[in-house]
Amino acid sequence: MIVGIPACAKTLADMPFHQSPARYAQAVLGGAGALPVLIPPLGEAMLGLLDDLDGLLVPGSPSNVHPSHYDGGESETPDSHDLERDHTTLPLIRAAIARGIPVLAICRGIQELNVALGGSLIQRVHAREDKMDHRGGPGPHEQRYGPKHPIAVTGSLARILGTESITVNSLHGQAIDRLGDGLVVEALASDGTIEAVAMPSAPGWLLGVQWHPEWAFASNPHSVAIFAAFGDACRSRKTSNKKAA
Repeated sequence: MIVGIPACAKTLADMPFHQSPARYAQAVLGGAGALPVLIPPLGEAMLGLLDDLDGLLVPGSPSNVHPSHYDGGESETPDSHDLERDHTTLPLIRAAIARGIPVLAICRGIQELNVALGGSLIQRVHAREDKMDHRGGPGPHEQRYGPKHPIAVTGSLARILGTESITVNSLHGQAIDRLGDGLVVEALASDGTIEAVAMPSAPGWLLGVQWHPEWAFASNPHSVAIFAAFGDACRSRKTSNKKAA
């Protein structure tokens, strides 16, 4: 099985790079049992890769989806955008869903998923009086990615996890505002922030989560369950394609 992971466009020492944190590929390999392949952020030309993918994992990133993609007005985070990634992931997500390719979207990924389907985002959750500060805060990675707050879980995600409440980490400044077409909410924080979505009408498996289950996934039974379910969906997709051929 092969799972594509869209990369970010970065500039390091005045040189352009395509990269993604290693933990996403490690979770795909160790948790989903699939081979991870990075997808360069080179726009719609990357749609041709979908013919060879059994799954798509849309990872997190410090960057934010540009508000021009959802009529969000002026950017409130003008120094935190990656237009090359936007122009790659948004069409990739739509095409993957249409083909029935399993999609797991994490942090920035759930925001991209929502925007790809016509939804909008809250640009600065922590600036809203009725919201908590969902950012990770200072400190070492182990502290920043540690458990932060509980969420209430429903639907297909509750069945995957075997529970209706879990505690998650939290490292995001933006979140879903208006829900994208076909998406349903499957987890909420206590302040009403959407923490997970699914798409019952999608021809394939789909889950978006706002937290980071890939962080130290093997030591968290809920993360293990999410990546196992994603892997099972990718395996089923690969098997059905073989039979069709």
